[in-house]
Amino acid sequence: MTVREIIPAPGPVCGTIRPPGSRSITNRALVVAALADGASTLERAGLSDDTRVCAAALASLGIAVETDEAGRCMRVAGCAGRVPAGPRDLDTGDSGTTTRFITALAAAGRGRYRIDGSPRMRERPIQDLLDGLAALGVSARSEAGTGCPPVVVETDGLAGGTVRLAGTVSSQYLSGLLMAAPTAAGDVMVEMAGDLVSKPYVDMTVTVMEAFGAEVRRDGYARFHVPAPQAYAARTYAVEPDASSASYFLAAAAATGGRVTVPGLARTSAQGDARFADVLRAMGCTVEWSDGGVTVTGPERLTGLRVDLNAMPDMVLTLAPLALVARGRTVIENVANLRVKESDRLSALAAELARLGAKVEEYPDGLAITPPEKVRPAEIATYRDHRIAMGMAVVGLAAPGIRIADPGCVTKTYPGFFDDLDRLARGETEESRP
Repeated sequence: MTVREIIPAPGPVCGTIRPPGSRSITNRALVVAALADGASTLERAGLSDDTRVCAAALASLGIAVETDEAGRCMRVAGCAGRVPAGPRDLDTGDSGTTTRFITALAAAGRGRYRIDGSPRMRERPIQDLLDGLAALGVSARSEAGTGCPPVVVETDGLAGGTVRLAGTVSSQYLSGLLMAAPTAAGDVMVEMAGDLVSKPYVDMTVTVMEAFGAEVRRDGYARFHVPAPQAYAARTYAVEPDASSASYFLAAAAATGGRVTVPGLARTSAQGDARFADVLRAMGCTVEWSDGGVTVTGPERLTGLRVDLNAMPDMVLTLAPLALVARGRTVIENVANLRVKESDRLSALAAELARLGAKVEEYPDGLAITPPEKVRPAEIATYRDHRIAMGMAVVGLAAPGIRIADPGCVTKTYPGFFDDLDRLARGETEESRP
């Protein structure tokens, strides 16, 4: 297995870097553009394994997607709400986002569709979405009866109606339903059962739908009403920088007492992970927002904190490694859904932070991390999880001897991550490459 050693920064990390376009926005825009009337262009798209898998699944569905790697754009030939008929076999690989979105999209078609992915994907839950589709007149079942893929969808289109949907495991079930809802024969009403996790991702979904001309009425996060049928309008859509990816570079400034600017990321961004800058402020960083982006300046030493990250669970993978170089204990709460991601992220983080010398208490929905006096050199297992690799790499800028096993796992969302991190650590300020 390949191992990559992280070279500590020669001093405070300072520079400007624009990460690739948001993978989360790109995947939503791909699905909505696929349903639009006409051809759409996604500019500054986030090109990664996840978005390529989504594009390939759309192609298997009969919707053409052309990717311009050099120009960082994707062109989608929309089907005007008429999803190509089955039978079709759709491979969604390791992408949970694609699996949930493509399942809902297939339900808007006609005929039989089978959605399957990697061995890990066959362990990731989707039953709540299948139950929601059943309420809209679709036969959707877990082929093995596990509540996980492979999924078989047999459909004559979405009938419309009222869905009572659980949202305590993933907000992607709701996002998938909402994006497909305009194709239904009648209005779709979604009522949430229990507290919805990762709420900002639903805001992102609604923002993308509205950008393509759809109407969504809502009562906070409790009820959503999508009038149907209605049509998405094709358009050129610019994807903003990925806030999740940006968090690692802002964390590099925080960990080393440096100063990093991410242009193009707005305080008003629909990406909930943009609010990670507020967590860094609470740890002692100076955060400056402007029309040009966001700048984080790190303190002499970070301060640990107690924080609920339910609204941005992916940021646990950035914050937990930072806790190693903070003063005092850091407690992360209300992120139980991390156990059903690319890995059981809470257990994985607990194991790898302990390897670096931290005292870690693992709870069903979070972690408590007491930093060591000095971070121990170690080889970090990444569990085929891109975010573990990227978050732990940041610690390597502040502490020597950090080696990342299987660094290639970052291609899932950010193929050029390590090159960009190296450039930033050396003080180069060019824009990221895809």
